[in-house]
Amino acid sequence: MDFITVLFYVFATIMVVAAARVITARNPVTAALFLVLAFFQAGGIWMLLKAEFLAIVLVLVYVGAVMVLFLFVVMMIDIDNTKLREGFWNYLPVAATVGGIIVLEMASVLWRSFGVADIPAPEAANTIGGTKELGLLIYTKYIYAFEIAAVVLLLAIVAAVALTLRKRKDIKYFDPGAAVRVKRNDRLKIVKMAAVKEAPAVAAETKEAP
Repeated sequence: MDFITVLFYVFATIMVVAAARVITARNPVTAALFLVLAFFQAGGIWMLLKAEFLAIVLVLVYVGAVMVLFLFVVMMIDIDNTKLREGFWNYLPVAATVGGIIVLEMASVLWRSFGVADIPAPEAANTIGGTKELGLLIYTKYIYAFEIAAVVLLLAIVAAVALTLRKRKDIKYFDPGAAVRVKRNDRLKIVKMAAVKEAPAVAAETKEAP
């Protein structure tokens, strides 16, 4: 067993443990952090497969953007864990069935891959992470799927912002639109008042006092 195989098993073991903790952790923030750990391990496996571009995209996009946004949303909105976990065990048979099917499929793929001899990779895949070939496929054959994915991510960002900007009684709400529309006369108003002359009366009272 060479060093790359050892690294693969280390990354795979940590990723499986982190994925299990994502669905078993009681705190949503803890689950999100374990998901970040699973993403890092998946990026390490892709680096071992010489797919550097996919590994960098996984770390930058999912860990650096999507998961940070998800953590902000989880920490800013009120999440009642008791309501979320009501009826959790009722879905155990379905989840176990789907998980068993996935495990059998992965086991069959791995079992067949161990019996296949190493096939030399084509020369086009020897570029840095296959970036050129991946770009050609995304922007030619899969352009519509790529645009749909971009729209879905945009909707997710808008939904997250809408959830965090809801009006609540225990926080101070600030309307950016009202601040932009404000004029100079709205901030300062000069009121003309008649002069009040009370100084002589005050002086007379002080003289009459013993």
